[in-house]
Amino acid sequence: MPPRLLGILAGFAAAAIWGAMYVVSKYVLDFVPPLTLVLARLIVGALTLGLIAWLTGQPRVCRRELPFLALLGLVGLCLSMVAQFAGTRLSTAASGALITSATPAFLLLFAWPILGERLTLARLVGLALATAGVAATILLAGESVDLAGGSTLRAGNALLVVAAVTWALYSALSRVAARRQPVLVVTLYATLFGALFTGALVPLELAASRPGPVPPLAWLGLIYLGVVSTAGAFYLWNKSIELLGAGLPAILFFAQPVVGGLLGALLLGERLGAPFFLGGALIGLAVLVTAREG
Repeated sequence: MPPRLLGILAGFAAAAIWGAMYVVSKYVLDFVPPLTLVLARLIVGALTLGLIAWLTGQPRVCRRELPFLALLGLVGLCLSMVAQFAGTRLSTAASGALITSATPAFLLLFAWPILGERLTLARLVGLALATAGVAATILLAGESVDLAGGSTLRAGNALLVVAAVTWALYSALSRVAARRQPVLVVTLYATLFGALFTGALVPLELAASRPGPVPPLAWLGLIYLGVVSTAGAFYLWNKSIELLGAGLPAILFFAQPVVGGLLGALLLGERLGAPFFLGGALIGLAVLVTAREG
């Protein structure tokens, strides 16, 4: 299969998986608090990746590469995922999928200093449009009180912006790492470090909240989050970035809010109001503009 086609299929598959992930995580978060869910997801994902790495005979990482891989784990697998799940818990699955779909536009901002990719006029316009789309989704959203602590929908959306920006930074850094190590190895070690950093925070969360029993359907959701949307989708996304660079995956990533929005409406009864469609139109235009650079 031609590398370009493989990169397109990998990026599209990752985006679609993550779109469904927001619906699954919205349900599971009713029973498992965010930090604990992130840790469980990373552990399952790391075990899956580790098994695949062992079966395929992947090389070990040199010690000098570990600090950089630890940075990947901190930014993309700890900070970004914690903000993502916490934001989804306070917001909606549709908004989570939509706001984080601005990631490729933010990625172009980091691709300039980190990857040496030119910050052209088209990319600047795309970044501005994506930012406007995210702002419209947040500022025009109504208030929705969270039962656990009275947090607002806007606060959840703001956390989702943090998730999008940190994931964009992770994506740029992961391409640097993939130039020196196989993508599977990079994904595995980043996931392991992400689990270590998140695990240090989980006791604080458990001390403040007492999770109840987890139903069987939520356990199935956790398996999906760990095996499919972590081990599988992380590898596919890193592979797409490795093969295509930072430009073309932008258009592929927009499959995420389409899948997340539709499933959120169908399965969770979420209403897709005017802010969602306005923000979606602006972000969609942003990724179309930036994808032309790919």
